[in-house]
Amino acid sequence: MDTSPLARPKYVADPKVAEIIGAPMTYGQPLAGVDFGPELIRSKGLRDALAALDWRVQDGGDLHFEKPASTDKVLPESLGRAKNSVAVGRGCSVLADAVESAILADHFPLVIGGDHSIGLGSLAGVLRQRPDAGILWVDAHADINTPQSSPSGNLHGMPLAFLFGERCDVDPTVIPGFEWLADAPRLDPSQLVYLGLRDVDKGEVHYIRELGIRHFTMKHIDRYGIGAVMDMSIEHLSGRPIHMSFDIDAVDPDFAPSTGTLVRGGLSYREASYVCESIFESGQLASMDMVEVNPSLSPKGDGAHRTAELALNLVESAMGNSIVPQVGI
Repeated sequence: MDTSPLARPKYVADPKVAEIIGAPMTYGQPLAGVDFGPELIRSKGLRDALAALDWRVQDGGDLHFEKPASTDKVLPESLGRAKNSVAVGRGCSVLADAVESAILADHFPLVIGGDHSIGLGSLAGVLRQRPDAGILWVDAHADINTPQSSPSGNLHGMPLAFLFGERCDVDPTVIPGFEWLADAPRLDPSQLVYLGLRDVDKGEVHYIRELGIRHFTMKHIDRYGIGAVMDMSIEHLSGRPIHMSFDIDAVDPDFAPSTGTLVRGGLSYREASYVCESIFESGQLASMDMVEVNPSLSPKGDGAHRTAELALNLVESAMGNSIVPQVGI
């Protein structure tokens, strides 16, 4: 195993400890089954795979998220649409506390979802301790809708808007369940890089352009290649601890069919692996989400297992696995 400085995470204490945080959130979107994603990914050998990469592993199991109550009703028209806001907001608060506790213990928080609304909780916990953190958001979607701009009202499409707050013309603290964000640091556009975008809503395009957010769509990857795109992404986030939030739907459905919002034309298996290998080799990766594996969606019988195995392989790559680890590649 490569033990050169290039291969050592800069923001992880020695000995390095990975803390697995299961976040089986399903209320940020309408499809049943995504709450079983953490269990399936673990069953593929997550703990042993990390141990083989010289990580000490702690896994306290899954966080408990309360179901939407009868009082979790539709928002007043003046606030827009944010379905199940109380359940999602309170769940993200629980996750933020867990991620912050892991960082305070000098652990690497590895969050396994669950739908991508949990990205808000993960990032809120990260930003409390690392307000200058960089974010690599690997996703087919921009997740920067607001309750006013969202066509669906599903909260898995809003986490970044809530963390930008007033920059995205939204006050998340008035959304029931998200009052706790009053004390959360706000994101600055310079902290975020998108990678793999290919299905972006009109309102999201406005905020990406208005805020000047660095973004790489699949067209950019086609034009420049994944190597150059990763070089530019890491250069933009240079000098920061990086949180990578990886939505499995960033990968083409041919390789990751069991996810809720399929969009053709995504990352190939190798491109996705390269993203994760490169972010590890930068030494800057300090925390990570892997989300939106939905075992109930299996169009070809074994699709759920193939998707979970891919998710596991991507986590391994982000945590140090490489074909032939060497300095200078």
